[in-house]
Amino acid sequence: MPKAFEYTTPADKAAALSEILELARENGLQETERLKQAYDDIDRLFSGGYPGYRASNTLYHNFDHTLAVVLAAVRLISGCRAMQEPLCPADVELCLMAALMHDVGLIQTEDDTTGTGAKYTIGHEERSIDFMKRYYAANALGERRAGECGQLIRFTILSVEPSSVEIDRPELRRLGNIVGTADLLGQLSDRAYLEKLLLLYQEFEEARLPGFDCELDLITKTLDFYNHVAEVRLEKQLGGLNRAMRAHCKARLGADRDLYAEAIEKNIRYLELLVEDCGGNYDCYLNNLRRAGIVDQLRRSKSSRAMH
Repeated sequence: MPKAFEYTTPADKAAALSEILELARENGLQETERLKQAYDDIDRLFSGGYPGYRASNTLYHNFDHTLAVVLAAVRLISGCRAMQEPLCPADVELCLMAALMHDVGLIQTEDDTTGTGAKYTIGHEERSIDFMKRYYAANALGERRAGECGQLIRFTILSVEPSSVEIDRPELRRLGNIVGTADLLGQLSDRAYLEKLLLLYQEFEEARLPGFDCELDLITKTLDFYNHVAEVRLEKQLGGLNRAMRAHCKARLGADRDLYAEAIEKNIRYLELLVEDCGGNYDCYLNNLRRAGIVDQLRRSKSSRAMH
């Protein structure tokens, strides 16, 4: 049995892709060539090898985040099957395509050299949908399916009540709930989630997103975000689809546990301890956030800027 963070945080892209394709096949998608091609194309898009686009330069919403969301989505799909509520093969593919492309709107075109893709934070989902529709058209994947994929991506917009997203058929509500749930689970369960909040602030600052004055402000407000936004969204607004993860873990790993919920609880409990111990002392937070070398990286970056 893997530990919670070992399971929720993909450390190896090849192993994660292998599991994604394996679970997709187990859930009825026998022909995974289009999904694999889309994965390769989106990987190239983020890394700067896709024609007409710059490499991704948003440090929080990067390909690691996308991969975590796709992995969470396919595991939720697996959990639905374990609960005797399987998706049809075409909808398995549709769901995973939406997860793959939900944040591509943060990537700049090659002629857009001002700032980073973070400036598109507000409204990036519609930019993602625009890219997805062009991709579907270029690869003859179907105009109707492109429209449905766009509807699923809109379930990741935090400012939009999921029940208000317009859909073309009733089944899309559950698919959208899976994508929206996976987006949250992939972030909150990340081993370095708390450290990555420092990177998220940089994106918010460039986008001029209101509500956060500094990194410390975002860190301390994350408890409110979890308790009043993320948890409500997961448990109620997205139909409680997060419960499918426990069914997946039981069927796949043989343990009646939700490793994602356990990882999230570890992150939130540690954040509560930090808020209690550190209060308004920003350096105290930095000294206690040691994962993934993120704090050291930021300190070196700020020191370099100060020297120039």
